[in-house]
Amino acid sequence: MAEEVLITSPGKISSYLTRSLLAVAFLTSFGSSMLYGYNLAVVNSPAAYIKDFYNRSVVSRNGTMLDEESLTLMYSLTVSIFAIGGLVGSLMVGVLVTRFGRKGTVVNTSVLVFLASVLMGFSKICGSPEMVIVGRFITGIHSGISLSVVPMYLGEIAPKNLRGFLGLVPSIFICVGVFSAQILGLHELLGKEEHWPLLLSLVAVPTFIQLMLLPWFPESPRYLLIEKHNVHATITALKWYRSKCNIQEEIEEMQEEQRSLSSADTLSVWQLLLDKNVRWQVLSVVVINIGMQLSGIDAIWFYTNDIFENAGIPAEEIQYTTVGTGAIEIIGGLIGCFTIEKLGRRPLVIGGFTIMGVCCAGITLSLILQVSLPFMRYISVTCVVGIIAGFCIGPAGVPFLMTAELFKQSHRPAAYIVGGSLNWISNFTVGFVFPFLQMSAGAYCYLVFAAVCCAVAAYVYAFIPETKNKTFVEISRMFSKKEAIPETQALVAPGLVDTLKLRKMNGYGTLENGSLELDSSSSAP
Repeated sequence: MAEEVLITSPGKISSYLTRSLLAVAFLTSFGSSMLYGYNLAVVNSPAAYIKDFYNRSVVSRNGTMLDEESLTLMYSLTVSIFAIGGLVGSLMVGVLVTRFGRKGTVVNTSVLVFLASVLMGFSKICGSPEMVIVGRFITGIHSGISLSVVPMYLGEIAPKNLRGFLGLVPSIFICVGVFSAQILGLHELLGKEEHWPLLLSLVAVPTFIQLMLLPWFPESPRYLLIEKHNVHATITALKWYRSKCNIQEEIEEMQEEQRSLSSADTLSVWQLLLDKNVRWQVLSVVVINIGMQLSGIDAIWFYTNDIFENAGIPAEEIQYTTVGTGAIEIIGGLIGCFTIEKLGRRPLVIGGFTIMGVCCAGITLSLILQVSLPFMRYISVTCVVGIIAGFCIGPAGVPFLMTAELFKQSHRPAAYIVGGSLNWISNFTVGFVFPFLQMSAGAYCYLVFAAVCCAVAAYVYAFIPETKNKTFVEISRMFSKKEAIPETQALVAPGLVDTLKLRKMNGYGTLENGSLELDSSSSAP
């Protein structure tokens, strides 16, 4: 079933990289994750045409034109409702992945994309601005689900030495989605007034390809074994995703994780937040997901055109320069994807946030000095490129990967709900607050983002261990060392304390090796 793409010496990453793994990574990222990036950028190019459509629609209904404030409000709602939909989708993840599985959720939620595509594609014909707004809301729901489920699925089907590589594939496709929207939105392609409904509805094409092919691939082996207790289906799935390796060893590792869980049931968000044994993991997910959005990347996109204009780039050429920044995103994502298994997660996150922090401070300095020092305007362009590259190398994708790695099976869906909802709330907050921050602080507003980036980098350096090439159980044990868990003698009947040598409990309230060691000099009755 699975065939190796590259066959090298044992222990190399390529010896475990099969066509089935690559196919699933590409299909889920192409048909789901890419749509997030596409929908982020697709409304920028046809903004003037969409506003004109809104105005003409209201005139045809009421006989009066919208004032400038009302028109701006309608368009702002069109843009921001995508993030509101994303928040709604992220809150649904736990229920969906428990009921339908990881792959099942990706497949079943594709109907949302087709519904949104129809609404947006026929909105102009029907003369209904509401269809555009509702379509954007539905695509947001799909993106909110996909941003959590796709990394979860890939993280569970990947062997431990490939989890980072496959986990960053979705972030590359998010960059590809942004780049595709920028390219297709050029005036020479679909950037004309008559084509904007088609531009918005193209999201159905990649999802249709995914829907035709993904159902042929198996569900996550971990979901099948730990949650469904289906050993036969687990073995079948592993045979699809592995080649010439000992799948028995992986099954034993999953069973060890299963034994270490205090319950096989999926925890709710409230139960996760109350579980003191995973408080460091929860805090880490909160910090890196909030930091990802409060790093200033959204604000940079907001101000990019002004920075390029101040640098002397002609207004008619700025759209092509913006496309160039999209290409930089893809290059940065590829660098992160192909170096994460060599460098690890920590260097990419720490390095990425540090680069962004320095460049945010650089933008503030260049904007202040460019009046007296004309060459500083080029420094500001360099800083924009640096922020985008730094973000895509690590902070763009590693937080979603870390959310999968820091938790065991029963805790993972709730962790993704926490991380995903905070991510979308932070995204919406930056978009809402930044214009006011810019008006009040001017160029100094970027120092706020610089401080956030440096603080997140310092937190990761101090508190998050390296998870490269480690099993989920091993990662849990690393975090459990931070907790002051008492020895377990108190849990054993007093008469057996001298007989049983108990190991320290790990962070999930079970014996570290799932067994008790009997003293050879005595026997239990």
